[in-house]
Amino acid sequence: MAKRQFKMRRCLIAGVDAVEAETRHAFPRHTHEQFGIGVIHRGAQKSLSGRGMVEAGAGDTITVNPGEVHDGAPIGDAGRSWRMLYFDPPLIADAARDLSQGRTSTFEFAQPVIADARIAARFGALFSAVTAGGAEAATPVETAKAVAREERLLMLLAEVMRGDVDRDRSVPDAISMARSRIDDDPTATVTLSDLARDSGLSRFQLLRAFARATGLTPHAYLVQRRVDAARRLIRRGTPLAEAAAACGFSDQSHMTRIFTRKYGISPGAYAEAVN
Repeated sequence: MAKRQFKMRRCLIAGVDAVEAETRHAFPRHTHEQFGIGVIHRGAQKSLSGRGMVEAGAGDTITVNPGEVHDGAPIGDAGRSWRMLYFDPPLIADAARDLSQGRTSTFEFAQPVIADARIAARFGALFSAVTAGGAEAATPVETAKAVAREERLLMLLAEVMRGDVDRDRSVPDAISMARSRIDDDPTATVTLSDLARDSGLSRFQLLRAFARATGLTPHAYLVQRRVDAARRLIRRGTPLAEAAAACGFSDQSHMTRIFTRKYGISPGAYAEAVN
């Protein structure tokens, strides 16, 4: 088996990315801007999640929330393989509104690992449906397939999201201020002293509280947000060198190293899959 094999699949639902992976790679701590649902097909892995350290094996469903710090390493030497679907937050918000009958659009996955064969089967059916090649013309056949894909999507989300709508994800105000300064412009030059002054904390207080609230140090969070910004630009067709320059990286190779380490796929391969 190759040390690292990732494949971005073209997806037939807007706002969804599909990934197949087989690797022994150990991912460092990172976050995604999207919600993620996947299934382990072979092997097992252990990972940090918002609920602590968890383990997942073949047949288990795995989930991740936007901004949730996580990592991932194989259990044993054989590696593991899995499939993932990443959903843009507005798509999940719409599903949360449906599930709550309009009461809320707030949601987070509460179970990082779900041992349920029915959910895994629903995921498999959806993954196959959204990655199957097909014409984009609005023919009766393609329209029927689109309806089937939407049904499978909603059925999977209903299973995974059951009971998890409207959970509290609050962050202390001081940390929210520091995080917002980074979010507003990840490419700006900002120091730990700047963030501490904005939040009314000492540098050490900020460092400790920020890591406790977000799972990342301020610097690691800043780098993650720059990678997120680069991913958005690449998804819109921006040339890689331009994306690197626009997002605060020293050059394209700098962006490529960090992007690949965090996501397991190079910016070039990602661009080829989504454009």
